[in-house]
Amino acid sequence: MEFQLTEEQEFFRQTVADAVDRIIMPKVEDIDEHPDDFPWDVWNEFTSLGYLGLRYPEDVGGMDVDTVTAQLFYQELARASCGFAMAVTMNMLMGTYFLHRFGNEDIINRLMIPAIQGKKIGVICFTEDQSGTDVGATRTSATKVDGGWVINGTKNWITNGPICDFCTVICQTDPSKGARGLDFFLIEKGFEGFSHGQILHKLGAQGPITGELIFDNVFVPEDHFLGDEVGRGAQHLTDILNEVRCMTASQAIGITVTALKDALEYARARKAFGRTIGEYQLIREKFARIAAHLEAAKLMVFRTAWMIDEEKAGRGPNPREEAFLTKWFACEMCMTAVDEVMRIYGGNGFAREYGPQRYFRDARFLLYGGGTQEIIRDFIGGQMVKGKWQPRL
Repeated sequence: MEFQLTEEQEFFRQTVADAVDRIIMPKVEDIDEHPDDFPWDVWNEFTSLGYLGLRYPEDVGGMDVDTVTAQLFYQELARASCGFAMAVTMNMLMGTYFLHRFGNEDIINRLMIPAIQGKKIGVICFTEDQSGTDVGATRTSATKVDGGWVINGTKNWITNGPICDFCTVICQTDPSKGARGLDFFLIEKGFEGFSHGQILHKLGAQGPITGELIFDNVFVPEDHFLGDEVGRGAQHLTDILNEVRCMTASQAIGITVTALKDALEYARARKAFGRTIGEYQLIREKFARIAAHLEAAKLMVFRTAWMIDEEKAGRGPNPREEAFLTKWFACEMCMTAVDEVMRIYGGNGFAREYGPQRYFRDARFLLYGGGTQEIIRDFIGGQMVKGKWQPRL
């Protein structure tokens, strides 16, 4: 059992960290203060480095890295800007996954490869007014017609939605079957009846433009059905959600690392009653508690990422529950940590001129993606009570 990264992984992390510090860090405040402007300059420079293809094979221009290595990338990216990290991960993970898995050669070459090069924007569409984590409540419909399908419905909270070139949309093909009647379809910019609605103005996680996508009798050709057979969309979705949840946990770790670093620097410099505040026991206790929970979250992320790769290789079970727990614990850890950091800053933590208020706003956004914290706890507890899952020793 190894508890250290390989030399290749350490080199990769440092390379990514250098790029993040050089390209993204100088623009973090500007990104946060201009939420309605997508940071195209940062996007174009960073995506030109090729990282968006890191989880795809080399024959499509990817790096084909393992899931543990991918977590290093997500952590370094979120260390700078949680919002920009979300814009990037949407393109490299959820927005292109089904195209690579089920798209034909034309779709791969025309949409998927340019997207992982940063030249096109791809998104995935789950959320509706009445459905989010509960995908079985999806109302957006896909009706079979000659030569393809007709899509009707509205999706919201779509990261990068208003600026996307294409989207993967989950739809009901058989409403009587609930979650077992779901399938995915590819819809491209310019398709008649496809438009974006209102743009949402978020509290935090600035960078991506988030909003509604509207499908009004949108015809999609047969080869834009993304699946192996009708009715298996939900099953295919589970294959990627473990990675999404692990990625979200890594973003929580990235935010926490920066918040902790800033708080330590502040505690060494800020004086109260003749001493730096870092000399007071209660402040030191906060740092120790944050560090312990951060280390626990990192171990959970890397173990779950390893389990994901083991399952892909046919050597282990589906780590669905572990991915749920990792996402839940890391995001709660992050929320608690940034709250403590704001307390360390005192009144300054409430000022826009300091970083903690941004970390606090960004951390809250992680509570919802990949399953809300409340649903995760209910699901895990239910699995345990029913005897369907127990923590593995």
